[in-house]
Amino acid sequence: MSTYLDISQISIEFPTKTGPFKALDKVDLKIDRGEFISLIGHSGCGKSTVLNIVAGLYEATEGAVILESKEVNAPGPDRAVVFQHHSLFPWLTVYQNVELAVKQVFKGKKSKAEMHQWVEHNLALVHMSHASHKLPAEISGGMKQRVGIARALAMEPKVLLMDEPFGALDALTRAHLQDALMEIQAELNNTVILITHDVDEAVLLSDRIVMMTNGPAARVGEILNIDLPRPRDRLALADNSDYNHYRAAVLTFLHQKQAKSDTPPSQAKPAIAPVADVKKAVGA
Repeated sequence: MSTYLDISQISIEFPTKTGPFKALDKVDLKIDRGEFISLIGHSGCGKSTVLNIVAGLYEATEGAVILESKEVNAPGPDRAVVFQHHSLFPWLTVYQNVELAVKQVFKGKKSKAEMHQWVEHNLALVHMSHASHKLPAEISGGMKQRVGIARALAMEPKVLLMDEPFGALDALTRAHLQDALMEIQAELNNTVILITHDVDEAVLLSDRIVMMTNGPAARVGEILNIDLPRPRDRLALADNSDYNHYRAAVLTFLHQKQAKSDTPPSQAKPAIAPVADVKKAVGA
């Protein structure tokens, strides 16, 4: 049986004034359907670069990404991206922002009534039906991220890619959205790749945590299987010995095995994909 998502020995180099900068070196990861994977590591370790290659926003110098036996080489609706900073169109309502992605993916496949029902369904999944008529400027940061997640889910992606989607939110809002994501993933059985710096978030949400070595030439350092029963309750897990064991294992890797590197800022790769490519990734 073939792997659902195969990130196979990918490497990538970026041109710089001083010569090629190798951001990733033979990153290899096999992901099953419905699996929740977190990528964690120090800043500059290539987490977002891995995600951008899977999204089709960057092209690997070596290796390949294979999704259901087909090579990924461009953005597509089978891989939806949720970024840290929402990419909602400010002149469109909450409903219209989700509807735009639905029309891009399902035009000619669903009737107008079916598309309307699908938009409403995905807004209900993230508890945003009550604000469907509002503009992004009229809702909170957490609500904007809910809309971004609804838009991504409405594309019916095979893989949901999330690049620190809760990083800019306050702790309480972040906790609420983590709980909402767990509920949605349990209901839809999405395959999810999450980029995060938050150890507790990674342990709470993941089936496996992929810990990256420092760049340049970052690789997969260790992979930690999280064997905690679902559904998961953050309060109940606070005193759970297994939870704390997993948490300690990630912290040990980050703070002892991978002390922060001294890579000069001039060697840093571009962290954010071009705006035009971001629009492709969200179906705009």
